[in-house]
Amino acid sequence: MLDSFALEGKDNECGGLYKIAAPKLNMCLPPLTWQTYDVDFTAAKFDAEGKPTANAKITVKHNGVVVHEDQVLPDTTTSSPNKADSAPGPIFLQNHGNPVRYRNIWVVRK
Repeated sequence: MLDSFALEGKDNECGGLYKIAAPKLNMCLPPLTWQTYDVDFTAAKFDAEGKPTANAKITVKHNGVVVHEDQVLPDTTTSSPNKADSAPGPIFLQNHGNPVRYRNIWVVRK
């Protein structure tokens, strides 16, 4: 989450998946405007020995527009303090040092 209004829409900007994929479009609204995200995450799959059998995938809508669709996540993000495994894990929200407010966060199991 960071102010990327009117920027190029790179993988290190708002809506990007750092070092994985840039958003299809930069949908960042102007500063001091609420942003919305809808994230559909499918966890990686592991066999009985804990070895990965399928990568995680993510579809993201930013302000109502799909910016990532079934994007494969080859590993955890660089800011994740946890390694990928078969156990359900926490959700981490990252900011970049500026004041950030979150509201109406819903987590719904598929």
